[in-house]
Amino acid sequence: MSYTIKDIARLAGVSKSTVSRVISGNGYTSKEAREKVLNAVKELQYKPNGVARAMVSQRTNNIGVIIYRQHHPIASHPFYGKILDAILMKSESLNYSVFVTTDKEMSIRSADFMLEKRVDGLILISRLSQEVIGYIDHFNVPYLMVNGTAEKDDVIQIVNNDRKGGRIAADHLYQLGHRRFLVIAGPQEHRSHHLRLQGFCERIHELGGNISAKDIYFSPTSTFDDGYKGLSIIWDHFTSEKPTAIFATNDMLALGAMQVLLQNGWKIPDDMAVMGFDNIDYSKMSYPPLTTLHVEKMKMGEDAVVLLDRLIKKENLDPLRIEYDPVLIIRESTKGV
Repeated sequence: MSYTIKDIARLAGVSKSTVSRVISGNGYTSKEAREKVLNAVKELQYKPNGVARAMVSQRTNNIGVIIYRQHHPIASHPFYGKILDAILMKSESLNYSVFVTTDKEMSIRSADFMLEKRVDGLILISRLSQEVIGYIDHFNVPYLMVNGTAEKDDVIQIVNNDRKGGRIAADHLYQLGHRRFLVIAGPQEHRSHHLRLQGFCERIHELGGNISAKDIYFSPTSTFDDGYKGLSIIWDHFTSEKPTAIFATNDMLALGAMQVLLQNGWKIPDDMAVMGFDNIDYSKMSYPPLTTLHVEKMKMGEDAVVLLDRLIKKENLDPLRIEYDPVLIIRESTKGV
């Protein structure tokens, strides 16, 4: 039999509002009244209805995750999948359930879906439009961004210091003696790929080297296939002076390029050094293992949930921009010339 708060109140001899305060944990209740309510709950084996509990507490203990990404895979993506795994694990430890959806067009459709679910807060992953941000703001739902930025000053943004990572990559290859480079750059509308390329080129120029337009291949996606296609397309453009090192703005592009080299009999790193970015699991499984920049993917997801929980609880947060420094992981795909 299903019992209600009214049944609890009748058995305990207290008002329905007293029962609501005990169940929700909000408001003062005497020790005696609290014990009566808890004994009645135990006797009736009462389990509060989720909707009713949400009406009392004004919370559903649900959070929404929207991943704005044009290309598949998404949940199984070696970068975004790790962030999502961390979000799910941390949410469980804080007693949140999670709704996850994706959006290719950066539209308000996905935000509408989450708002209909009455989520307590939102985690927005990757880049999105100002229109979407303005739309969510209208409903006063707490939210933050992961691996994306916004023009608004009051939005919490959890990002990797991608520009610094590009500079670290340049330092590593230059210190090994490399002076001729090929860069395979992912879509430049994405902040990470843009900043990684920017940081790499800036640092090479500061060190006295040169990166010209012909040394950069702009890939339409950040996938293994386009890393493979990219090197295949640009390789014939080099004549007598081929590069001695390849820097790709993520590991999947680098791994695709490595496949081309190996298929054509090139030895890595003897004939060509290759370096990626992200430190996805595949990078240490490749042959040879890939030198890369480690990004705190798990920490980004965990911190997103912790900070969103604090926003939901209306705590003040500072700073609004959390930036993690990448760490150089040297493996066997790079060596000195």
